[in-house]
Amino acid sequence: MTESLQDIAQAMVAPGKGLLAADESSGTIKKRFDTIDVESTEGNRRDYREMLFRTSPEMSDHISGVILFDETIRQKAADGTPLTQIIRDAGAIPGIKVDLGAKDLPRSSGEKVTEGLDGLRDRLAEYYDLGARFAKWRAVIDIGREGNRSVPSPYCIKTNTHALARYAALCQEAGIVPIVEPEVLMDGDHDATRCYQVTQATLKSLYAELYEQRVALEGTILKPNMIVSGKLCPTQASPEEVAEKTLKCFAHTVPAAVPGIVFLSGGQSDMDATIHLNAINQLKNTSTAYPWALSFSYGRALQTAPLHAWRGTSANVPAGQKAFAHRARMNGLAATGSWSADIEKQNA
Repeated sequence: MTESLQDIAQAMVAPGKGLLAADESSGTIKKRFDTIDVESTEGNRRDYREMLFRTSPEMSDHISGVILFDETIRQKAADGTPLTQIIRDAGAIPGIKVDLGAKDLPRSSGEKVTEGLDGLRDRLAEYYDLGARFAKWRAVIDIGREGNRSVPSPYCIKTNTHALARYAALCQEAGIVPIVEPEVLMDGDHDATRCYQVTQATLKSLYAELYEQRVALEGTILKPNMIVSGKLCPTQASPEEVAEKTLKCFAHTVPAAVPGIVFLSGGQSDMDATIHLNAINQLKNTSTAYPWALSFSYGRALQTAPLHAWRGTSANVPAGQKAFAHRARMNGLAATGSWSADIEKQNA
């Protein structure tokens, strides 16, 4: 292999760059297309994603890689160019979502476990041939609401982190960098302290499992949640508190060998995702205690604006690309702690 796993991982977290998560399943992207009254056909899905991938120069300047869905990694643009080639021509790395979704965890109180290990070795070999050089697997960790603080259970955390480690080991065997994504959901009424506790327990379990599976951490990327309040919590953590708690949690759990951390937006608004990422990097820049690159791997936080500007019409492609370019630039600045509200307004 001409590139090592470590080289690929380092390129994924290059300064001022992050990942575009364009790996929505057919069902998920249909829901998003429904919000703009556009039919979710294969052609429309291809046209929408091609619009994003051809956004220049922002794809080259601020996007280091693109996470794709199985359908998308096989698609060609309207002119016959493979979408993976368009991504590579923009200087980004094609990646692939390989998990098969979260299913009910047996003998639990509604908790989930991610499936997809069966046949994964063969699927990874095929994806490598299709151009993927990194992959993503998402585990879902819920936090119980008031009166149900037994969720998440140690059983749920252990089962999901074990699966993440098995997936990661198979990826590295195939020459593919694994993104490990243990998402602690922000849907509940918990405060940021409870989010901290659950995220810390999850990450400790994850890195113990990765060690047991002999995964080389230098060739991995972590995609976690930020430490935020649940959506239903009456008191929302400030950006400064989010930054302080997030960095403290990772300092206690994430080994220095990990090249980078790319945050998921997790249902945050476009602006909150940018503001929080910027606050985290501003705090990181004040200390040498945090050795990893800290960037983004956003889906909705990068795509909501361009989706609504595009609305399924070819005449709106420039408007869609302009909206995507803006959010890519703003998050690229946040990835270095250089964003500000004034810059946001000036570039809108």
